[in-house]
Amino acid sequence: MKIKLEIISSAFLLGSKSIENLDTKALVPKMTLRRRLTRAAKIVIKLQEMVGFSQGRVICGSSYGDLGVTASILKAIKDKEDISPTDFQNSVYSTAVSYLSIISQNKNEITTLSCGDKTAISVLKVGAVKALDGDELLLLCFEAIDIPNIEELNACIDFLESGVALKVKITEKKTNLEIKKSDTRGISVSISELHHIATSSVLNPVIEIEV
Repeated sequence: MKIKLEIISSAFLLGSKSIENLDTKALVPKMTLRRRLTRAAKIVIKLQEMVGFSQGRVICGSSYGDLGVTASILKAIKDKEDISPTDFQNSVYSTAVSYLSIISQNKNEITTLSCGDKTAISVLKVGAVKALDGDELLLLCFEAIDIPNIEELNACIDFLESGVALKVKITEKKTNLEIKKSDTRGISVSISELHHIATSSVLNPVIEIEV
């Protein structure tokens, strides 16, 4: 089955270490909530604002999730220290988009995926099937892997923080953009297909996904 999606708007963020100018203070005025946000949560909140999405279903994918939280918990266990209650709360895989739904008061369905290097294409496929209902959807992919000693593990990702967002809907328009890996070197493969779409110069892009 082949499904066509129109890309209504798109945005991406890349940071060699961390992404700057996320406008978190303006986007999340409540300090008590803002202090709990993970790096990934701050990224997806900014991406949602950039594409002009507030209400509707969200499909979010990440290969590594909130890696900083995981690393903090593992360090506490290694050092035989108490685990931070905030870290424990934020260790749930859907943390980033859960904060997103709270802040935007979005009570619609949220789906989270983790498929390694196939995360982005999986987000597109799930989004395409869900788009058959006719509503606009937000597709997200992010990575936030700036943790202590990451250089000992990472040899291929130059952008330790990254994120891509697409606002999409089903369409019968003619396809004008092929889905493929991004040409940008050093990005996480897990966001690649979404990044290719978001950085395309094609006007009013329409993609076709086989599911």
